Amino acid sequence: MNAAHITLESADPAHPVKPWYREPWPWILMAGPFAAMVGCFITIYFAMTQFASQPIQEGVVKRGLVIEQTASGTAASRTPPAAGPAAAKP
Repeated sequence: MNAAHITLESADPAHPVKPWYREPWPWILMAGPFAAMVGCFITIYFAMTQFASQPIQEGVVKRGLVIEQTASGTAASRTPPAAGPAAAKP
């Protein structure tokens, strides 16, 4: 039997062969990766819109690729560091 004689008709006439998109299993198998892609896009959307200018450290804010110091961060950086316990003893 060569490839020209192979048909898509099933041997059982009571159960005709349906195209792949009419079967439920391909859709069930594709649902997991599709749900993961949707979740990924939602996560990226929230990361870019809701949390883009959150402080990284105290006094530092990142906006896009630029990291800026806030006014409170510059004032805190000008004060001298606190003396350790050894310097506090007379």
